[in-house]
Amino acid sequence: MIGAMRTPDDQRWYRLSIAGVVIMAWVVLGLWGASPYAGLLQHHRGTGDGNLAPVLRLVLFVLGWTLMSAAMMLPGSLPLVNLFRKLTLNRPDHSTLVLWLGLGYLGTWAVFGALLFVIDRTVVHAVVERLPSLGAGSGIAALTLLVAGVYQFTPLKHMCLEKCRSPYSFVVEYWQGRRPSKDALRLGARHGLFCVGCCWTLMLLMFAVGLANLGWMLVLGALMAAERTTRWGRYLTGPLGLALVLWAVLVLAGRLSFPAS
Repeated sequence: MIGAMRTPDDQRWYRLSIAGVVIMAWVVLGLWGASPYAGLLQHHRGTGDGNLAPVLRLVLFVLGWTLMSAAMMLPGSLPLVNLFRKLTLNRPDHSTLVLWLGLGYLGTWAVFGALLFVIDRTVVHAVVERLPSLGAGSGIAALTLLVAGVYQFTPLKHMCLEKCRSPYSFVVEYWQGRRPSKDALRLGARHGLFCVGCCWTLMLLMFAVGLANLGWMLVLGALMAAERTTRWGRYLTGPLGLALVLWAVLVLAGRLSFPAS
């Protein structure tokens, strides 16, 4: 009876599924951040680390990073996901294809998170050990803010943003459909790659703050979604870059602090 009431173009189940994934990611991160294991979501060692093996800590961090990506980045990618769903709606495997698309997208962010974790452990921590004053002061925080601010003005940032802002052109360019599952996975991964290209520095700020800081997640997630999906998003990029550079200067001057966990 219930099956007879559902039609192929019924969006209720689709919307509930997307909302469920995003809400679940927020809830899990909130609970994780309030637990004794919140240190596993921070770039510096904290409570909850215990004697975890480096590989296990990497796996747990990537899990948290992927949850954060689903919470913050997936809403901004819905224009492309919705378009792809409509394009494949008449296919018997359209639900599976949308799933592969999402897995490819989040998979790209998971790989980026793993690379970020490894670089932080092997490079950043080594630099701080050699230059303790850099870690004890505001040097790394200011540098993170400065990199994020300057990147807002680079051609690569704008190119990646244009790709994310044009879901129809993106699907036409990259969706072949000859090997549906693989092509959907590849499409999601490519879209994720361009999203990484336009948002990686802002996500770097989230990494520095701590992945369970829900307040900063909301602020940065809203800014990135606005940049990528709204008509006025292109007018946000420059002012945001200037604000980040100014913040970096003020942090170095000691007039503002960086809200690291």
